[in-house]
Amino acid sequence: MKHSSTKKDLMSLGLAVSIVMLMLVLVIQCSSNKPGEITETPTRGNIRIAADASFQPIVDAEIYTFTAIYKYAHVTPTYMPETDLISAFLKDSVKVVVTSWEPSAQQKEVLLNMQTIVRTVTVAYDAIALVLNKENKDSLFTYQNVNDIFTGKMTDWKEMNSTSKLGKMVAVFDNEKSANIRYFKEKFNLPAKLPSNFYSVKSNEQVIDYVAKNKSAIGMVSVNWICDRKDSVSRSFTDKIKIAAVSDFVLSPGSYYLPVQGSIYDKSYPFTRKIYMVSRESFKGLGTGFISWVSGERGQRIILKSGLVPATMPIRIIQFKK
Repeated sequence: MKHSSTKKDLMSLGLAVSIVMLMLVLVIQCSSNKPGEITETPTRGNIRIAADASFQPIVDAEIYTFTAIYKYAHVTPTYMPETDLISAFLKDSVKVVVTSWEPSAQQKEVLLNMQTIVRTVTVAYDAIALVLNKENKDSLFTYQNVNDIFTGKMTDWKEMNSTSKLGKMVAVFDNEKSANIRYFKEKFNLPAKLPSNFYSVKSNEQVIDYVAKNKSAIGMVSVNWICDRKDSVSRSFTDKIKIAAVSDFVLSPGSYYLPVQGSIYDKSYPFTRKIYMVSRESFKGLGTGFISWVSGERGQRIILKSGLVPATMPIRIIQFKK
């Protein structure tokens, strides 16, 4: 009887010790995390990213779907002009950016000396559209026409069409620090000071509004704002303006192309560019997970449906003939 009683006592003692040890483990785990803290993983945590304001529609769409799937992922975007975005990235104010800027070899080397590795992923192809007032009948531009407008050689609509009554051309872009105007400066090797008939506003939306109200205006906007016919905001913009078609002097002189998916993909529309996601994240955190998702199948399908061209999934071009 004594042997049986001793055995029961030992079992009870062992159970008690196990319970105490389990409680200690739980206490240690709870005390190691701050209240409300979420351990960051590729699909969990909080991150702030910076994105070029030109790409706000597609970035918003990607974040909306990504965070709907991963409930514990919180991605907060800040939209800004390209110059400010680059500055924030290089100063380590933000770990991930969405941009048409690709860090130079020199910038990468400087960051590498600071023990920071930069990773750049091409996620989409975009274009800069030339938008016109609805009443402007001159919607076909040669590549040379556009060059002459930006270099100041062409300043009046009569120089394109002798019967035009629109008068002096007014060229409008979104921001002096924007990627849109930087693109054309590099494309046409322009000086810092633009012709006197060039004006900046504050956003792509304001460019569209200005052109809609001024018959003599020609605006520059990311096609990202006007290419998604299924989106009510994009539709409202395209209903207010006319989009110019531009000839490509290299591929097919005399043919004119709109900035639509097919001509962006084969670059027959001459003003195309890449959209990058650039990271300086030092571990596989939420920023890395979001980039992987956007460049993966589901993220690329969102880009395709939005009217842009995906960069990492196969594309099939279908040509319709009358």
